[in-house]
Amino acid sequence: MDKPIYHIIPSEMPSYSPANHTGTKNTRLIGPRINGAKYMEIAMGEIERHEGSPAHAHPDLEQAVYIIEGEAMANIDGVPHHVKAGELMYFPAYVFHDIKILSEKIKMLVIYSPPYDEDPAKVIKSREELEHAK
Repeated sequence: MDKPIYHIIPSEMPSYSPANHTGTKNTRLIGPRINGAKYMEIAMGEIERHEGSPAHAHPDLEQAVYIIEGEAMANIDGVPHHVKAGELMYFPAYVFHDIKILSEKIKMLVIYSPPYDEDPAKVIKSREELEHAK
């Protein structure tokens, strides 16, 4: 990080495709490498129709997702939820979740605390991994 960025213009930030997601583009807006944030990370996410992520959980971090545009089916702790613009999802640490997009695309704010920073060690992909992580 050269100089911390405090005024963020999403269209001027670089995008990336997060691990374990398909048809997804994230733009990190707040985080350790962007502006030195220590306790949260915020990304703008866009996912294409019929794409998303398989079931996974994050040890030791919480995630909230605010839907800006579009709709999807999300499974949170094994319970299906039809989510749409103006709604928020919350995934506590160790809770499995996935998402599949129903509209042409979905646009959302993704908030992690503490920062996720695309660290593979912060993803659990199976129940067996979950048992070992706790």
